[in-house]
Amino acid sequence: MAIVELPTQRLLPHQPFQTKTPMLTRLLYVSKPVGPITTYVTASLLENSRVSNKKSEITGVLCQGSGIYMQVLEGERSAINALYSRIIADTRHNQVELLSFEEVDQRRYGQWSMALVQLSVDDPMVQMAHPEFDPYSATSNEAMRMIEELMNSGTFIQTMIP
Repeated sequence: MAIVELPTQRLLPHQPFQTKTPMLTRLLYVSKPVGPITTYVTASLLENSRVSNKKSEITGVLCQGSGIYMQVLEGERSAINALYSRIIADTRHNQVELLSFEEVDQRRYGQWSMALVQLSVDDPMVQMAHPEFDPYSATSNEAMRMIEELMNSGTFIQTMIP
């Protein structure tokens, strides 16, 4: 019996292992704004997101209102981690809590660099379908289901195509 030695790629200690395809991830978090959520703050946030997210190939949806931000971000893992680190450090956010972080095969919100959904206690969809919704005590599946229902009901008010 002959032993055949196959060539292997050896990594030097300073060389990270790299895959050919970037890992696609989806992150869901909730936070509370430090100040009031005004039209100016929202427009500024969306414009900054649109420009930055396009460069980093990040897509997603931002739900805001009723004293919370709830956001889904999709993209390459290191880009999502870097953005989430900036969000945690952002002084406009308080009580930032990660609800979900997962690897995905495809984007759910690929057509938007950032879609905006207004969460209003006056919105009949929110009142009837989710009268006591609290993202801080909801499971990640419940929070994602609410976002999906709001998106499917046409409640989103602004979209930005990358």
